[in-house]
Amino acid sequence: MSARGAPVTPVGWGVAGCGWVARDHALPALATTPGARVVALHDRDPAATARVDVGAPAHTDLGAFLATPGLDAVYVAVPNAAHREVVEAAAAAGKAVLCEKPLAADVADARAMVTAARDAGVLLGTAYDQRWHPAHVRLRELVPEFGTITALRIVYCCWLPADWTPDGRPHDNWRVDRARAGGGAAIDLAPHGLDLAGVLLGEDVVELRALLQRRVQDYPVDDGALLSGRTAGGVLVDLHVAFNTPDALARRRLEVVGTRGMAVAVDTMGQTAGGSLTLFRPDPVDVRFAGDSPFAAQFAAFTAAVAGTSSWPYDAARDLALHRLLLTALGDAR
Repeated sequence: MSARGAPVTPVGWGVAGCGWVARDHALPALATTPGARVVALHDRDPAATARVDVGAPAHTDLGAFLATPGLDAVYVAVPNAAHREVVEAAAAAGKAVLCEKPLAADVADARAMVTAARDAGVLLGTAYDQRWHPAHVRLRELVPEFGTITALRIVYCCWLPADWTPDGRPHDNWRVDRARAGGGAAIDLAPHGLDLAGVLLGEDVVELRALLQRRVQDYPVDDGALLSGRTAGGVLVDLHVAFNTPDALARRRLEVVGTRGMAVAVDTMGQTAGGSLTLFRPDPVDVRFAGDSPFAAQFAAFTAAVAGTSSWPYDAARDLALHRLLLTALGDAR
């Protein structure tokens, strides 16, 4: 059965952390995922769970949440520094875990999470939704047509002031709090590019350097960064990520350059399935791609893996290696 097919027995999902990503993207995607049903919510703030209405019980206590009958898998969307507690507890309870990127605020916590899942014999995946964007899925199929790949370039920027709120309500922007996030724009946005480079090229970045910027926003973490790296096979990878680029500007672009052509994806880096994909060999050709939500595709694949009808294609140890590479580069840049 394909990853999009419905398992015979529905997989019961719990969502830990009911902020805007879970509310606006994860929960709507789970609602349409074949063979999946949401059986429980968890957030330490009862106001957060009150803003979601999915017909499932909500818990402020993690233990009670994990004890929910029929719970098979947990989606973790709490702040980065809290990932370890939830993942370790879920693994000990025998639950599969799909954890939001980055794996953790530091390497030690990420390593402990991967170890806990391995020792418990449960599946641990990282929620890199960009792997599943339909334009990127199509681009991965086309990359061999570009000859020898020489470079991959990504611009993934947005506007995130210190008082940012997704819905007008008073909001504690933990993404610019070093203690809870582990950094600023670089640790929040660069993981997507590092992961996507390996997914598209079939080989991961193994060398990485970073330059950090604090130039526009009023907070003590980076609001912009440039990262340059190289894959094991010699492809150069360049990432520009930022919290200081107004949303009205062109701010999301992906390029894959080869000896026989190149691809340019515009506005595909994001939570929705929009944007465009153009090939140049050398004349431009627009490429069509499906309109499936990256979150929906991600949850369908993980649900099928938990149900045993397919395998999850991304090893947690590989995700940990990329996390260590990124945090080492960011530490050297500070």
